[in-house]
Amino acid sequence: MILIYALGALSVLVPAVLVPVMATRWAPAVRDSRLADRLRVAVAGLTDAFGRLGAAFVVLLAGCAAVVAICWPLGELLSRLEPSVDHAVFDYVHARRVDVWADINAFITAIGDRYPLKWVTVVAAIAFAIAWRRRRWWIPLVAMPLQFVIEQYTQQILALTVNRGHPPTDLGTYPSGGCARVMLTFGTIAVLAGLTWNIPRRGRIALATALTVLVSVEGYTRLYAERHWFTDVIGGWIFATLLLGVMVLTVLVAENRVRPPVRSVDDLPIEATSTV
Repeated sequence: MILIYALGALSVLVPAVLVPVMATRWAPAVRDSRLADRLRVAVAGLTDAFGRLGAAFVVLLAGCAAVVAICWPLGELLSRLEPSVDHAVFDYVHARRVDVWADINAFITAIGDRYPLKWVTVVAAIAFAIAWRRRRWWIPLVAMPLQFVIEQYTQQILALTVNRGHPPTDLGTYPSGGCARVMLTFGTIAVLAGLTWNIPRRGRIALATALTVLVSVEGYTRLYAERHWFTDVIGGWIFATLLLGVMVLTVLVAENRVRPPVRSVDDLPIEATSTV
């Protein structure tokens, strides 16, 4: 029983420590990497070809397709762990359930349900549209419902293609939709907040940390509430992270906030670099 409580504490402590470290040490290297610059080159090319909104639409469609292409085989791989991992974790938790702790987890995990997040989505869309009334006010009005829709249907595509079943106590399947909905809804809110106000770097790191803690706790509560297999939650975290990345890039492209690519000497035409 102590192990279950310890894992609950770790679901808060691990992301609270890991995210600031990643944001300060790894994020700058990723941002300045050659791969990131190639992505900026691709976005610039799409914007030149289709315009800002057309490029955002292409990014959204291509990104969702890439998420499915990655998470589909991942789901098949995780399904093979069900007899050895998922059943063992489920049996361990089920045998040690405490009513009070189960009620607390059932209350917390409801934040990832569709109904309450529908209201969060509507309120956030209207609030940011008002805050953006002197600029492209329609972007948050579209982005907030859009994140809700793409999460729902992308998750359903994966659930149908992997088709791994569910625990005997609930209908939750791969990937965990609760984790994904929390990540997409509050992650999109955090991005819009960053575009609305001049939030300092420490504030942005704090937002990312709070979001990650919330998603991590959601995964823990889904396990204790016996609504998902353990590997459903792992897959849900990966799925949510990838899909949020797609949504963030889509909003940044639509808002024209993507940094221009760095043109190195190797990228210049041969004529411009040749000497007589």
